[in-house]
Amino acid sequence: MTRKQFGIIDSTLREGEQTPGITFTDTVRRTIIHHLHKVGIDEIELGIASPVHNHLKTLVCDARKITGNACRLGIWSRCRKEDIDFAASCRPDVLSLSIPVSDLHIEKRLQKDRTWVRQTLAASIGQAFSFGIPYVSVGLEDSSRADPKFLQQVAKVAEENGAQRVRLADTVGTCTPGMLQNLVGLVRKTVELEIGVHCHNDFGMATANSIAAVESGAEWLDATVLGLGERAGNCRLEEVVGFMTLIRHNQQYQPRRLPELCRYVAGVTGIPVPGNHPIVGDDIFTCETGLHQHGLSVAPETYEPYEPHRVGTARKLNFGPKTGVRAISLQLIKSGLHLDDIQIRSLASLIRSSKHAFNEEQLYRFALRNMQNLPAGN
Repeated sequence: MTRKQFGIIDSTLREGEQTPGITFTDTVRRTIIHHLHKVGIDEIELGIASPVHNHLKTLVCDARKITGNACRLGIWSRCRKEDIDFAASCRPDVLSLSIPVSDLHIEKRLQKDRTWVRQTLAASIGQAFSFGIPYVSVGLEDSSRADPKFLQQVAKVAEENGAQRVRLADTVGTCTPGMLQNLVGLVRKTVELEIGVHCHNDFGMATANSIAAVESGAEWLDATVLGLGERAGNCRLEEVVGFMTLIRHNQQYQPRRLPELCRYVAGVTGIPVPGNHPIVGDDIFTCETGLHQHGLSVAPETYEPYEPHRVGTARKLNFGPKTGVRAISLQLIKSGLHLDDIQIRSLASLIRSSKHAFNEEQLYRFALRNMQNLPAGN
C-alpha cells in the first residue's frame, strides 16, 4: 500500500464551532473555506452529520466551487444510521465516522459494551459504502485512554470492513509526544491503514503531540484555526502549517496566508490574537533587548527561526531601557548618522531615562533633536 506522506485536516468548521459561544454564519463558513484553500489545506471537515444541520448540503456544493476540487471535503458523523444517511445525501468526499474505544466512554457514557462497538462500527462502514461514499475514516474516540489490545481490535475491524483511515483521538489531551508516538506505533503494527491524530490542548501539548505523531509515521493530523475547540481547544492550524513549512520544508502550504486567516477568524469569533502568538502574532518579530538586537544586526538567524517575510510580516526594532549602546550605534549608522563613542553613550543614557521605547524612525529623530546636547569625544 502506498501511503500519503503527510496531510492536514482542518476542523475549524466542525470542532472549532464547538467552542462555547461560537456559531458561524453561512457567509463566515464560506470565507473560512476560501482562506483554507489559499493556505493549501488538504482536507476540510465541514461539520457534523445531522438532519438539523441542513446547511451542509449546500455548503459541500459551494465548497467544491470555492476549492476547485483542490482539497477533500469531509463530514463528521456518529455511527448512527440516520446520521450516515444524511451525510451520504450531502455527497462528501470523506465520511469521518466516530466511535469510542475507551471503556469509560463505552460503558459509562453510552452504557454499551465492546461487542456493540465492533458490530456497530462494521455495520456503519458498510452502510457508508453502500451509499456510495468513496472514503471512510474511522475516528477512535478517547484512544489515549483505551485498552491497547481493544484499540488494536477496533482498528482491525475498520480495516477488514474497508475503511481507508483510522484517526486516533487524544480526547482530553493527556498524552505526551512520546505517548502518542507509542500509540501510533501500536496501531501501525496492527493495520495498513492511513493513520491520523486528533489532539486536544488541555495541557498545552496538542501541536507538539501532533507533530510527534507525524514524525512517528502518522499521515494525517487534525487542526483548527487559533486552536478553537472544546475546553482548551485543539492543535493550532497556524502552528503546524508554520512548522511543517518553515522548519520541515514542506512546500504544499502557504504560511504567508496564515495571518489573514487568523485575523479573520479572530474578528468573527471575538477571540483576540495575542501579540506573541506563534507564527501570526503582531509582536513576534519585535525586539528591544540589546543582546538580541546585536545578533539580529549581524546575522538574523541567530535569534529568528525563519525570515519574517515568510509569514507576511517584518522585523521591528524598539530602542528603550533594555537596549545596549552597540545596538543603538549600529541602527543610527544604518540611518546615516555617525556618533562617536561618548555621544552614543550619552544618547543611550537619555533613552534609558526616558523609559520609552522608540522604533527605528523615532530613534533617528530623537538622536537628531538631542545632538547639540550630547558631549563630543576628543
